[in-house]
Amino acid sequence: MMNQTENNLYIAQNFTRQLIQKSIAPEDVVSIHKNAVEALFPNRNDESQPAYDFLIEVMVHYGMAHREHQSLLQKQAEYELEMRIATNIQKTLLKSDVPELQSIDIGMISVPIRKMNGDYVHFFHDGEEYLSMAVTDVVGKGVPAALCMSMVKYGLETLGYAYKDPSYVLEVINRVIEKGVDDSMFVSMFYGCLDIRQNIFSYASAGHEPALHYRAKQDEFVPLEAKGLLLGVLSETKYTFHEIVLEEEDLIIMMTDGVTEFRGQDDLNSRDIIATVIKENKYLSAQQLCLLLYREIEKVQNFKLSDDFTVVIFKKI
Repeated sequence: MMNQTENNLYIAQNFTRQLIQKSIAPEDVVSIHKNAVEALFPNRNDESQPAYDFLIEVMVHYGMAHREHQSLLQKQAEYELEMRIATNIQKTLLKSDVPELQSIDIGMISVPIRKMNGDYVHFFHDGEEYLSMAVTDVVGKGVPAALCMSMVKYGLETLGYAYKDPSYVLEVINRVIEKGVDDSMFVSMFYGCLDIRQNIFSYASAGHEPALHYRAKQDEFVPLEAKGLLLGVLSETKYTFHEIVLEEEDLIIMMTDGVTEFRGQDDLNSRDIIATVIKENKYLSAQQLCLLLYREIEKVQNFKLSDDFTVVIFKKI
């Protein structure tokens, strides 16, 4: 206090670092300073003591809040680390490889709004006659949704020959989810199977967003409506399937509700936007159409998507 030089300030800064390393509380720092001033300037105690006492009381509460804040920061860092690990595990477990076929062009995009994806796409291709796919959306987010998706994937992978029957697939997965998942969590699924040789597409739905069939010759879109209860509600639910014939240049657009629901923009018809984008750019590949659709809908929503965005497009070549 007698020599206010840069060197003394440097010494004080080093002293501060030592206090931090030893986790000295702020009120204790003020008390140390107060005692030092009293020792150096005994004649000034009456003037400064009330101010220091008040500051110590303030620092007690400040120190408690500061320690609580530091504890929360540490917990948040631990949580973020766990989430990164869980996200990487989810990406590995739920990775979807898009099959490559000569007669069908397939595109897919799945973009989560958070770190963990609540949507899942599963393909099954026997290499010859059939190609099946499931587009799934969990009512919920985060780790519970990821665990539920893992159960869905396991169930789909163990179906074997039955993957050709959309109704049976949904009924089996429904029982798996109803028995193994919390009552508050439900899953929607659109399941389709393409007979590659006969160009017949059969499909069924469990409370999922209807797919769209673009009929190239008629230049029109037909919604693939299929009634069915969400998976995980009732164990003995039955599902029905429907069939359509795919012709050259026809498209099947499967999606989750993150593509069609525009929150706060009720004046916009999402399906009209999808139809316009597809019609105007139908010459593009299936993957290019998926990416273009994502960019256009993201733009419409001011680059603030309200839900996970997943689209799968089949194009008959």
